[in-house]
Amino acid sequence: MSLIIVGSLALDTIEAPTGSVSDVPGGSSSYCSLAASYFTHPNIVGVVGNDFPDSVIALFKDHQINLEGLVIEEGKTFRWGGRYAENFDDRTTLFTELNVFETFNPVLPDTYKDAAYVLLANIHPGLQHHVLDQLDADSFVVLDTMNLWIDTALEDLLSLIKRVNMLVINDEEALMLTQERNYRKAASKLQAMGPEWVVIKKGQHGALLFHEDQIFSIPGLVLDEVKDPTGAGDTFVGALIGYLDQSKDHSFDNMKLAVVFGSVLASFCVQDFSVDGITYLEEADLEERYDEFVIMSQF
Repeated sequence: MSLIIVGSLALDTIEAPTGSVSDVPGGSSSYCSLAASYFTHPNIVGVVGNDFPDSVIALFKDHQINLEGLVIEEGKTFRWGGRYAENFDDRTTLFTELNVFETFNPVLPDTYKDAAYVLLANIHPGLQHHVLDQLDADSFVVLDTMNLWIDTALEDLLSLIKRVNMLVINDEEALMLTQERNYRKAASKLQAMGPEWVVIKKGQHGALLFHEDQIFSIPGLVLDEVKDPTGAGDTFVGALIGYLDQSKDHSFDNMKLAVVFGSVLASFCVQDFSVDGITYLEEADLEERYDEFVIMSQF
C-alpha cells in the first residue's frame, strides 16, 4: 500500500448563500481520498456508523479507494452542521455530533504498515501519533492540522510536528503557532519545529510552499461562482499527496506541481456542495483547469 489516509468520515449539513444540503458526505478523509484517487489508489483508515449510505461506499469503490481500514460500527456516523455567511469566509458551526467517531481508535491493517506515503488528515494529534507508531516503513508523512488542536492539544501537536516531513496549515493557524504575521518568518519557525516542507494555505488567495530558502506561490483561481467551500483544504492536501505518491519525486520543482494539482482539485471542490465537485472528473477537466492556472500565473 503506497498511500494511506487517516482522518474523519462524516455526514454534513451545510447552509450557504447558494443553497443548503443535509446528510451529505463529509469529513477530511472523504475529500482527501477522492482528490488523491485522480493520481493513485488511496487506502483509508476510518470509522462510520451503520447509517453511512451505501451510495457513498459505492462512490469510494468507483474511485478505487481501498476500504480495508474502514470500520463500520453499530450507531450513528459523525455528523457536522455549518452555516456560511454571504462572504463565505465566515462560518458558524451549528452542531457537532461525534457519535461513533468519539471512540475512534485508528488501527492499521498489516497491509498498510509499509506505506510509502501517509496523510494525517484532521483528527486528534494523539491519534495521529498512534498511527505513526504502527508504521514499519520510513514513510513520507504529511500532516494537516487545525486550530482546534492548537487550542486544546498543543503539546501533542508540537511533538507530532517533529515527526512529519510536511506540515500543511492555513494562515490563521500559522499565526497561532508562531505569532508571526509575516509568512516567511512564520514558515521559518514552523520548519524549525521539524518538518522539511511547509505549505501555508491562504483560502481563496492561494497557497505558499516553503523548503529551505526556496518559496513558491500559487494564486487562487478566480471562479465565476463558489457554492460550498467545505472540504477545499482537505481536497487540496489529498490531491497534493496523491500526486506525490504517483510521481515519487521530492524535488522542489515537482513539489510545486503537487501544490498546483492540489489547487486544481480544490477549485473544483468549491463549485458544488459536499464532494460532488470532485466526483467523476475527466482527465480533460483536470488538464483544462491546470492550463487556467498556468495562463493566470505566467508573465
